[in-house]
Amino acid sequence: MSKKKMILIFFLISLSVVIIIIYSKINNVKEIHKIKNDIQKIEDEIFNSNIIENVNYYAKDVKGNEYTINASKGEIDIDNSNIIFLTDVEAYIKLTNSENIKITSNFGKYNIVNYDTIFSRNVVMKYLDNKINGEYLDFSILRNSMIVTRNVIYTNKSNILKSDVMEMDLTTKDIKIFMQTEDKKVNVKSYN
Repeated sequence: MSKKKMILIFFLISLSVVIIIIYSKINNVKEIHKIKNDIQKIEDEIFNSNIIENVNYYAKDVKGNEYTINASKGEIDIDNSNIIFLTDVEAYIKLTNSENIKITSNFGKYNIVNYDTIFSRNVVMKYLDNKINGEYLDFSILRNSMIVTRNVIYTNKSNILKSDVMEMDLTTKDIKIFMQTEDKKVNVKSYN
């Protein structure tokens, strides 16, 4: 083989190697840039997210009443960071000199400052032998009451009551059950 051909072959091989190396580096730079963009997107999602998994809040007031609320998911209200929207909610209220109250619901709206909570959809409240079902429960420590509305069914060992509204005073445990309009009556069924 002639010297010219060998130099030409060597030159072509060298040129090919250089082209492959340059192409490889360009692809690596593009890949690194893509990876950096992907990482930035993930970081933005994490740090800008308002979703919290496995939420748990605990509060105790000056009277010694304790309030625990758990949820599978919470979403911080973008307009008011004191409000958390909850999913699959379970709450326990331990009142001083009283029995515990358990509340479950599909959804909730919790105020982390004053502990007021609105439970909604498939609300179930259990207290002693009493069970109250409804679609909406407004719990307020400040107001010292719980108000259950929409398809309220109150049951205990001897009665079933159906009404529009049930209010409970948290201190006295007095319960008021009534309809929203005067032309309707509370439906009571006794087992005695």
